Amino acid sequence: MIKEFAIPQKVHKKFIRDIYVNREFSWLLFNKRVLDQSVDLTNPLLERCKFLSIFTSNLDEFFMVRVGSLVNESITEPTATENKTQLTAAKQLDGIAEVAARLYEARSVCYNALRKDLAKNGVKILRASDLTPRQTEECREIFLHHILPLLSLMVLDAKHPLMQFENKRTYVICQLEKDGRRMIGVVSVNPSLDRLYRLSGEKKVRLIPLEELVRLFAGLAFTGYTVSDQMMLRVTRNADFDTAIDDTDLERDFTEIMKQRVESRARMGIVRLEVDRADSKLKDFLLKVLKISPKFCFTDERFFDYKFLFSVGNYLPREEAAKLKYPPFKGAVPREVSMAPSLIDLISAKDVFLSYPYDSMDPVVDLLEECSKDERVSSIMITIYRLAHHSRIAELLCRAAENGKQVTVVIELCARFDEENNLYFANKLQEAGCTIIYGMENYKVHSKIISIVLKDGDELRYITHLGTGNYNESTSRQYTDLNILTADRAIGEDAVAFFRNVAICNADFTYERLLVAPKTLKSGLIRYIDREIEKAKAGKEGYILAKMNSLTDKEIIDKFVAASEAGVKIELIVRGICCLLPGVPGKTENIRVISIVGRFLEHSRVYSFGRGEDRVMYISSADLMTRNTDKRVEIATPVLDTRIAERIDAFLRTMLADNVKARKLCPDGEYRRVETLGDALNAQEYFLAQAAEQS
Repeated sequence: MIKEFAIPQKVHKKFIRDIYVNREFSWLLFNKRVLDQSVDLTNPLLERCKFLSIFTSNLDEFFMVRVGSLVNESITEPTATENKTQLTAAKQLDGIAEVAARLYEARSVCYNALRKDLAKNGVKILRASDLTPRQTEECREIFLHHILPLLSLMVLDAKHPLMQFENKRTYVICQLEKDGRRMIGVVSVNPSLDRLYRLSGEKKVRLIPLEELVRLFAGLAFTGYTVSDQMMLRVTRNADFDTAIDDTDLERDFTEIMKQRVESRARMGIVRLEVDRADSKLKDFLLKVLKISPKFCFTDERFFDYKFLFSVGNYLPREEAAKLKYPPFKGAVPREVSMAPSLIDLISAKDVFLSYPYDSMDPVVDLLEECSKDERVSSIMITIYRLAHHSRIAELLCRAAENGKQVTVVIELCARFDEENNLYFANKLQEAGCTIIYGMENYKVHSKIISIVLKDGDELRYITHLGTGNYNESTSRQYTDLNILTADRAIGEDAVAFFRNVAICNADFTYERLLVAPKTLKSGLIRYIDREIEKAKAGKEGYILAKMNSLTDKEIIDKFVAASEAGVKIELIVRGICCLLPGVPGKTENIRVISIVGRFLEHSRVYSFGRGEDRVMYISSADLMTRNTDKRVEIATPVLDTRIAERIDAFLRTMLADNVKARKLCPDGEYRRVETLGDALNAQEYFLAQAAEQS
């Protein structure tokens, strides 16, 4: 097993100030933990391959969004500092460049290890230098007949001084000579091309990547020219565009505004250049003409995009590939749900709890199907942030509207990288007769809520779904999320009021049970932190247990620190960014932070205060990030059913006991393996086994 890659302590110190960790550095540490999974032998080989690809996709998005934002800030507010570590945007960019360069090196080491392990299991990914003369000729034929016809070419001259490199597309730039003239040739690699080609005549699988073929034969595209040098490249463009609207936009169709802004991504500034050679004059040429700092030019001699690793298993016999993957799993349907003649009647009698992916999302879909036909249902209201590309949820909302139900859909057009998908579904839902609301002015609606209003005679009854994840059938099988379906009247009335307030753009409202950002969520959670502080000061036990994706909100961090200083024990499960440094004597010594990166993406958010009968627990759509607590419309709902609260508490305690996938955040800023005391416990695998027994 390859030793997990470590970032030197001297680098850590640049991003740490007192008990605070820089947000961007903390994210890079999270993505390093994803990369570590590619060499973790507790994962099957093909799953390890996927982790390497996920690491790369994560890094791409980080450069487009976070680095893009910092580049913008370095220009518009060069002296502004981040509120925790007091680093300017320029200082953060310098540090990011240093860490990213180390991550590129680590990725190469991990890929080489995977390549060797794949070869041991019958799949050899060839390099050009590995090819025999016969294989070279076969590759030449593949290039000429399957690749060359789909390449786009350009020779740069006075009429074409430089082309517009598209975001994340691979190119080859060539130094050309003809009749004593020197020119630059550019090959644009069509993204629709296969990434892997299988060579014939072998019992074992021999695969040659597209990149190797293009490097080897790109010169054949420039008939009549001599190719004296060449280099593969890819640019990453800033994707951080402004989604705010102002008075000048009010007379325009918001969908058209968003379409234009999404299209503008292709023309935004370049924030990263990737090349496959570090020593080429062509690299110097590109740095100059693209105006890129050398520190944001990164070298990978093989690939810029590792998505092809997802398809490697397709070349093996099904039985052999299955041995190199996680065992197949289908979410369970709780027995009380599967046996119920009517979900409406079941939820009217008792709260129902679902934990994805261990429980299936089917009951939520089935509830909407029942509601689309049930005469008692008067209206359905739902918030949508991200939908599956083939969404049953959307189909059932359309059916309900066509059946005469009043259907209101709050759909967020500013869900980053899902804007086009949401535009498509907004049009489809509107055509079916749904009322469409495009969020709230200058607030993203990130809440996860369905409000169903039933009319029995003169009486109104309510069923409300509240969750931590999107209404997306695809991600419900990959992300861990918690869901409660309840007929509680106060929550139902809050839900109806919530949709009414969204419709009239009123964010200044206090609800009876729900905590809703930006008005009451942060203040409500802080009130419970203060309650634990007062208990500790009075000599009683103060305790906080929370799970989230990220922790960056300084006001809440400072409250956690105050609670720790007062003697409150705090246990945090933070998958990604954590700007709070635990274990610092006299300040955060009562705080423990762990992160779990495993088979499923940990996505649920839980905030629990106190123990036993004194415990107050919320599940929420919101992380403890300023963007969630102050700049989005988010919901936290109390867990009123003690049976469900106990189950959630048991979930969290199992995660805290994980000694396989858990990593502990230490006072020096490093994430380290949790000590194995007793038997090994992988929390996600434990939950899978439980779900299998129940189903």
